[in-house]
Amino acid sequence: MTPILPLISTVPLVAGLLAAVPADQDPALHGGGTGRGAGQVAPRRVVAEHTAAATTADLRRALGYWTPERMARALPATLLDVPRAALLPPAPPRRLAKPVTKGSRWAAGGAVSRTTGRVFLTMRGSDYVCSAGAVRSRNMDVVVTAGHCVKDGTGAWARNWTFVPGYDEGRRPYGAFTARRMFVPEPWSAKADDSYDLAMVAVAPSEGRHLAEVVGGQDIAFNRPRGTRTFGFGFPADAPYDGRHLVYCAGDPHADPHRQTRDQGIRCDLTAGSSGGPWLSSFDPATGRGVVTSVSSFKYSDDATTMYGPYFGDHASKLFEAAQSA
Repeated sequence: MTPILPLISTVPLVAGLLAAVPADQDPALHGGGTGRGAGQVAPRRVVAEHTAAATTADLRRALGYWTPERMARALPATLLDVPRAALLPPAPPRRLAKPVTKGSRWAAGGAVSRTTGRVFLTMRGSDYVCSAGAVRSRNMDVVVTAGHCVKDGTGAWARNWTFVPGYDEGRRPYGAFTARRMFVPEPWSAKADDSYDLAMVAVAPSEGRHLAEVVGGQDIAFNRPRGTRTFGFGFPADAPYDGRHLVYCAGDPHADPHRQTRDQGIRCDLTAGSSGGPWLSSFDPATGRGVVTSVSSFKYSDDATTMYGPYFGDHASKLFEAAQSA
């Protein structure tokens, strides 16, 4: 049995900051697929949602929780282990054209340096850090991240969820945005299905301005062809990284060789804390703009060199529609 390692980091106490269906169809919507929940009837609900803050006082309480001191004390902890069902026989090994991609600090600026940030949250009584990205939406408030950075699988929703775009060495250059409503795919909420480890969050304005008015947003797309060159961004916090800077990998996504999920993987050594970081296709390094087509989700415990992210299909599209309508 090979457990999966969500790339979330935990911090002590209250420290600041975790029958094949066609590729353009989600098995959970069509009754097929692989991985946990395979072969079951599609759930009645497509999207699970949660009100994170019902009042202005709720928003202020969450924002006030993350003081600069708590953020400065944020430390990564051991990656969480998620038990897995027995793996299917692996697919035949594929020859890699290039060696493992080592994460590099992103120093070119551009839109991605503003739209990507860190997420600070409380879950199961502990504080965690993840990564996330702002995307263009009708309400100008949507952030995309991993499902386990918003809801503990079939368990509780996160509290004190706060997005800091453009995070840099503890600074909040564009302020902080707290969650008002959270959305995850029903297969993640009901079964912790790793193929749907995705979340979208509608945040509240900061100082009267919507998120997109402050940092803009990346485009987002669904049901795109697989295998196109992709850049994965995030704030890895376990060694050899420290979570202080935006780091990226780049590669051509490939299918899960274990056939345990519908996810796609890229060769990348980013560590805990990078969960939820956006994957950008059609990325232009000169402008820092691209199209979000996945987020960092997990690594298999026996392969620290490959990062996996969920395929943005029909479920992701419906999730986005719910979030931008919130």
